[in-house]
Amino acid sequence: MHSFEVTGAKKLKGEIVPQGAKNEALQIISAVLLTPEKVTINNIPDILDVNLLIELLADMNVKTERHNRHSCTFQADNVNIDYLRSEAYRTKSGRLRGSVMLAGPLLARYRKAFIPKPGGDKIGRRRLDTHIIGFEKLGAQFTYHNEDGFFHLTAPGLKGAYMLLDEPSVTGTANIVMAAVMAKGTTTIYNAACEPYLQQLCKMLSRMGANIQGIGSNMLVINGVDYLGGTEHSMLPDMIEVGSFIGLAAMTQSEITIKNAGIEHLGQIPDKFRQLGIRMDFRGDDIYIPEQEVYEVQTFLDGSVMTIYDHPWPGFTPDLLSIVLVVATQAKGSVLVHQKMFESRLFFVDKLIDMGAQIILCDPHRAAVIGLGREQNLRGITMSSPDIRAGVSLLIAALSAEGKSIIQNIEQIDRGYQYIDERLRQLGAQIKRV
Repeated sequence: MHSFEVTGAKKLKGEIVPQGAKNEALQIISAVLLTPEKVTINNIPDILDVNLLIELLADMNVKTERHNRHSCTFQADNVNIDYLRSEAYRTKSGRLRGSVMLAGPLLARYRKAFIPKPGGDKIGRRRLDTHIIGFEKLGAQFTYHNEDGFFHLTAPGLKGAYMLLDEPSVTGTANIVMAAVMAKGTTTIYNAACEPYLQQLCKMLSRMGANIQGIGSNMLVINGVDYLGGTEHSMLPDMIEVGSFIGLAAMTQSEITIKNAGIEHLGQIPDKFRQLGIRMDFRGDDIYIPEQEVYEVQTFLDGSVMTIYDHPWPGFTPDLLSIVLVVATQAKGSVLVHQKMFESRLFFVDKLIDMGAQIILCDPHRAAVIGLGREQNLRGITMSSPDIRAGVSLLIAALSAEGKSIIQNIEQIDRGYQYIDERLRQLGAQIKRV
């Protein structure tokens, strides 16, 4: 087990480039199973979750040619389906929630799939109902086997159907889309997720020969085709990293430029940080955050306390609420953070309270943050990273705090952020891996 040793209260300065989008990568890389032809993917984030998925594909006999750490060509022309019943697959796929994304392409092309119980972050229930119900409406049958912990899915022939999703799940929508692109007839998915990750997947599938209408909306209409071909695809910049770096600059009173930020795909992210009083300038596709002594939280027009909550796209992404909460601790003013989606994602606030933050955890979904306005700096402590986003939030807190902090269980951070310690050191951060 590794830890980060961080000496905080240092102003940072310089330029940083966001990695490729993690959440997009897990969908896009799974989609290579839909064709026997070569698919080349660029701007792949070099992180544990993505590398584990690539390993899984290689174990399934998918040819993988890594041109470098961020570019790879895949060819799924001789997939070993029997591997999916092995103990090795169960063990490895169970460590990665993203492995569920293999089910849609496998059902579409091979008429069967196996889904392990979800792995990944411990941030509350992460149910698979949307995926399974969508597959059933397309004609798949599933059974759960207690002896191996797998959902077994079979589909002698997928047929298009109309479905109204119970929630606009990004992974659920992506999985159903990948199953539907080769189903017979027309599939209509209403209440579909429309995040940029999902749009990117649909655009890639269209280049491969899929017939998808309504991309970017919450209603997708898919006319099934018999064959998909190869293509080349580049990931968007990771919007969660962009938001994390905005928060980092504010907390450490630093002057930072985020290069190639993919501003047109950020949605409400810049505006939510502006509501916290953080200044930023768009310079082409770069975001410049000036050094700022104090940032003051806005109020609503009627003077009531600012509430920031997550919502399906184009609402604010839940993956950045942990960052918002940390940044609010040093703002001037109060914020209510409402995490609607995951009931355990705010449980890292006890570490922030130990550091000196004024936070009231109202219930598993809501936390009231009373900003200190820098009147009292956070202090360094020893803490553990519970999940990817909370881990980076604690890292940002440590970089702004007086004294030394130790962050344990940083494998969680490595799952989502590539070389984060190296990149922060280039900005002047005092951080080392021990």
